[in-house]
Amino acid sequence: MEETKERKIVVAVDESEESMEALSWSLDNLFPYGSNNTLILLYVKPPLPVYSSIDAAGFIVTGDPVAALKKYENELVESVMARSRNVYQDFESDINIERKVGRGDAKEVICNAVQNHKADMLVMGTHDYGFFKRALLGSVSEYCAKRVKCPVIIVKKNMPQNN
Repeated sequence: MEETKERKIVVAVDESEESMEALSWSLDNLFPYGSNNTLILLYVKPPLPVYSSIDAAGFIVTGDPVAALKKYENELVESVMARSRNVYQDFESDINIERKVGRGDAKEVICNAVQNHKADMLVMGTHDYGFFKRALLGSVSEYCAKRVKCPVIIVKKNMPQNN
């Protein structure tokens, strides 16, 4: 029996339903029973904003807004990873899972993570923005698809079918 090569598959996850759809799709299609593939769940925290103790109106801000933001983003990371765990916990195959958290511009962090982990594949969801919104906001999946050296699968969210 021929032994299959272990593949490292990065799945970018965030707070969106689209990313959970991409995770579910990748489990169903890229992790056959008995495979020795590694799933790398990647969540990217945005860069911390720079704050002053005086706000724009010149009032002194009480408390520590940076500490509050860090607490919020840690809760967000835990929430996204818990949602991911709900998707993969019932998966039949025993797979290796690595959870990674990066910080910065999502498209740059994702591309760098794929390169640093020597990933064999990148799987992402898409928000499927229209032309104008994509032109203004940019598309993380489109950016990554053009820049990473491995195959990229962009999973669209399943739309309910009308019968």
